[in-house]
Amino acid sequence: FHWLERPFLLAVPEGEKLAFTDLPGPFMLYVKVALLTAIFVSAPVLLAQLWFFLRPGLYKREQRLFLPFLFFTTLFFLAGGYFGYLVAFPMVVKFLLGVGEGFKQVVTIGAYFSMMSKILLGMGLVFEMPMLIFFLARFGIVTAGQLVRWFRWAVLLIFVVAAVITPTPDIATQTVFAVPMILLYLLGVVVAAIFGNKRDADD
Repeated sequence: FHWLERPFLLAVPEGEKLAFTDLPGPFMLYVKVALLTAIFVSAPVLLAQLWFFLRPGLYKREQRLFLPFLFFTTLFFLAGGYFGYLVAFPMVVKFLLGVGEGFKQVVTIGAYFSMMSKILLGMGLVFEMPMLIFFLARFGIVTAGQLVRWFRWAVLLIFVVAAVITPTPDIATQTVFAVPMILLYLLGVVVAAIFGNKRDADD
């Protein structure tokens, strides 16, 4: 758990520690940490099951993309979790502790880990956007041209989503959540242009 505690320790004076208010708290924390770790470690297996679910709708030549699919979906998921841990969550912690400055801070391990796990898993899922667009484009549901035309609305929607999922009201933190989503959307446009269903390219 110590590496998960690092964002908190960097934002508080030396000697401050997370607290627990009930005896089972530390034990349950380690169980939850193990579960979160298992989700990220088993990501390739979970994503492989997703592929097997989608495979019947793909052409034979597309079914040969299994290994690239598994590699990139796992890569994006882990990259999203790492971004959440390295950038997004520390900003949230710093902001919330700053708001509470002047009060005695008693941050419980349960509340801390709950917020962290939501952000890490949430960013992991958000980073799958290019892969989602890949399948939408392959199935002819969207095209690169449509994604370009929808860009302004996509940016607006992304900032709305960022405002909803960000546990703080400040624009800076919301922007930290929104910018990666915008970049991932643009990457999705490139993916759709390269791998999109050519029969629908004139749409």
